[in-house]
Amino acid sequence: MPTTKAQILDWLQAVTDPEIPTISLVDLGVIREVRVEDDGGVYVRLTPTFAGCPAMDYMRRDVETTLKAHGIPRVTTEISLRDPWTSDMVTDRGREGLRRHGLATPPKLNGGLLDLDILEYAECPRCHTTNTELRTPFGATLCRAVHYCHDCRQIFEQFKPI
Repeated sequence: MPTTKAQILDWLQAVTDPEIPTISLVDLGVIREVRVEDDGGVYVRLTPTFAGCPAMDYMRRDVETTLKAHGIPRVTTEISLRDPWTSDMVTDRGREGLRRHGLATPPKLNGGLLDLDILEYAECPRCHTTNTELRTPFGATLCRAVHYCHDCRQIFEQFKPI
């Protein structure tokens, strides 16, 4: 029985972001294309959340390792910036994974333009208040910003909306 795209995507649910292990690459929206070739090989196109993301090599390796472990004879992966990633590509399950990791989720932009004021406030992932402020747009990684919650008095990171 030939391997299907749905089966590949199901297997790739086990491949998590190396920096946020509570979210799969599928739910993060980084896996942009999966194609099963006539010879049984699989092509996977990935788009980083930010150009120059240092985790992309790990993501590529983990995708290849996972698919080969499932018996895929040939895996071709491509890192592409052709179609930019946006935070709207994070699925609802992915947003829950971000919360479990202690990150505030990015607001949905629904294809609209980013209003810079949206960066100023985020919902605290601990107490769920919006009585927060942006401390710095530079978090531990390029895709995160640091906020402060005035209610629970905790620093937290937000996955940046883009």
